[in-house]
Amino acid sequence: MFEEQIERIRKGIETAFISKHEVSDIMYQPQLVLNNPTEKSKVIATLQRELYRCDGFKFSVAFITDSGIEGLLGTLKDLEEKDIKGQILTSDYLCFTEPKALAKIAQLSNIELKIYRTQSDGAEGFHTKGYIFSDEEVYHIIIGSANLTQYALSVNKEWNTKVVTTNQGAYAQTIVGEFEEMWNSPASQLYDDCIVEYTQEYEAKKRQLQLQRQQASIQSTLSSYVPKLKPNTMQVAFMDSLDNLVKDGKKKALLISATGTGKTYASAFGVQRLQPKRILFIVHREQILKQAMDTYQKVFGNKAHSMGILSGNTTDASIKDRDFIFATIQTISRDHTLNSFSKNDFDVIIIDEAHRTGGATYQKVMQYFKPKYLYLGMTATPERSDNFNVYELFDYNIAYEIRLQHALEDRLLCPFHYFGIADLKIDDESVKTQDFSRL
Repeated sequence: MFEEQIERIRKGIETAFISKHEVSDIMYQPQLVLNNPTEKSKVIATLQRELYRCDGFKFSVAFITDSGIEGLLGTLKDLEEKDIKGQILTSDYLCFTEPKALAKIAQLSNIELKIYRTQSDGAEGFHTKGYIFSDEEVYHIIIGSANLTQYALSVNKEWNTKVVTTNQGAYAQTIVGEFEEMWNSPASQLYDDCIVEYTQEYEAKKRQLQLQRQQASIQSTLSSYVPKLKPNTMQVAFMDSLDNLVKDGKKKALLISATGTGKTYASAFGVQRLQPKRILFIVHREQILKQAMDTYQKVFGNKAHSMGILSGNTTDASIKDRDFIFATIQTISRDHTLNSFSKNDFDVIIIDEAHRTGGATYQKVMQYFKPKYLYLGMTATPERSDNFNVYELFDYNIAYEIRLQHALEDRLLCPFHYFGIADLKIDDESVKTQDFSRL
């Protein structure tokens, strides 16, 4: 009988590794065991067949879940009735193995169950997935990627190799020897000796993961939450006025708005109606750039347009390809920077602190660029002491004007109190000589 089995093994090897046209018993052929819905094959079906034909078995799997063992439970109970013995070795790795599943296995009198404690002294990592079935002097061995979980046995893409070997074969002796070494390791503890402690570890890990998921969910919600911004009364009036100016063909407009009333937001809301593809936002101080870009991201949406900063200290990569560019006047006015753009590159150009536009750098930029829609200047103080006419530069097109008093009356700003010094007497001669004109 044994010689007949050896011959079947040889024939099976020839079919699997020499020529598929060699005729042999499929049960003795080395095979790839996988889940293939087209072929209607599942890993669990192969395990069940091997269990029913074996006279003993040894499993070494890193993970066991309740849903995974449930599919084999009927078969294992049948083996219990036939008094066919088995050994199952699993692990506490990542606390993934479910105590509920282990309890069901432990109820079977024909199975010895151990847990490999990866954190114990001298323990090693444990990630095996092996199934050994003995049939008199022959072993059917399945080694691969499938743990005892429902998805691994029925759904997932899993690659497992089944081989048939005599108990004298080097492969069989190596596999069985490895199993026995792990089974007899001090790190492998009997179910009854460690299940209470492991269950506590499992529940603690479960709580930790739940907390992490909750925190991740909250963080994801917060990061993805974009508050629905609504323009205030000043901004709505400005939007309507700007819209009318553009429809009338005006190429320049001025927003005169007291500090703190939301000029940057107003410009973003107003410009948004024009549906521009490219915008240039010019400021005189680098510290304002990030704030301005953040404002436009909130109004337009983070993913709607690519945005970047152009300044002496910070220039984003591929800045010339960005839809919305936020630049300092000092950088954009340089010849090599200015000439790297075409005159018609932008649909709208916004100039913050527009009362400064009488300066040579601003004049240079405004004479170079010809935006598709308009130049929009923003300032709280259009009147200048050097006789430069800001109103004239923007063709006297005032899109909206709200001064400090009106902003207070409309409750766009908080009321404030100020104190003045009626008489300042300075006795220190060194202090008298200081220049207080900038205070």
